[in-house]
Amino acid sequence: MELKHLIFCLIAIGLFPLTGCTQKKDIGDGEAKLVWSDEFDYHGLPDSTKWSYATGGDGWGNNEKQFYTEKRMQNANVENGLLTITAIKENFHGAAYTSARLVSRGKGDWKYGRMEVKARLPKGRGIWPALWMMPTDSKYGDWPASGEIDMMEFVGYLPDSVFATVHTSAYNHSIGTQKGGRTFRKDLSNTFHVYKLDWNENEIKMFVDDELYFTFVNEKKTSREWPFDQRFHFILNVAVGGNWGGTMGIDESIFPQSMQVDYVRVYQK
Repeated sequence: MELKHLIFCLIAIGLFPLTGCTQKKDIGDGEAKLVWSDEFDYHGLPDSTKWSYATGGDGWGNNEKQFYTEKRMQNANVENGLLTITAIKENFHGAAYTSARLVSRGKGDWKYGRMEVKARLPKGRGIWPALWMMPTDSKYGDWPASGEIDMMEFVGYLPDSVFATVHTSAYNHSIGTQKGGRTFRKDLSNTFHVYKLDWNENEIKMFVDDELYFTFVNEKKTSREWPFDQRFHFILNVAVGGNWGGTMGIDESIFPQSMQVDYVRVYQK
């Protein structure tokens, strides 16, 4: 057990003898316990019991310019207690850039809880990293009918801003009705911040560190407004260009650019 994970476990159980990590936390509407995490306390490729890869270079519905690779250390690796996802300028299967998109679907899927990701963001015009969640079962149909939860999005041409957004049939960017929030930090690419989602049957709340900056309330109407009563999974990725990330073009001199993740944790009651 590496030092970071040992310290986390000792804190989690109040310095009692190790019998597993069962950290508990107050998530606002009651006490919850740690049910899933990746502390990245190993070396090599991301843990295959927790992460799969979404691969390809077809633009991903957003005219993105990267090809997402699979099991390629240059684009996704774990070392020194950190997951690093790197976008590289290189020709690869017809694309001008490579990167990685990690997905927990089928290996980490949840309905309600607190989700926390501690990350340091890449920088530069044309970069578009995200920490987000998508429906595992798509009970209500294809996007946006079954929902999307964006815990953190960042576009490099707005280096002091992070965004949180939800998408549903009634509220989404394709019809200009998406619901979201924005907050500001001067050190997003230099310092780790904790991006948090508190999600229950009544509301979704998004935080940077302990700052609440977006709340989405369940209107108790239909799944068009609230499809968030089903299982969702994590996606961690760094995109290049695209309809939003590439609005101001791509600065080709910035590459390679990396997002580093210290941990991903899920708490449930």
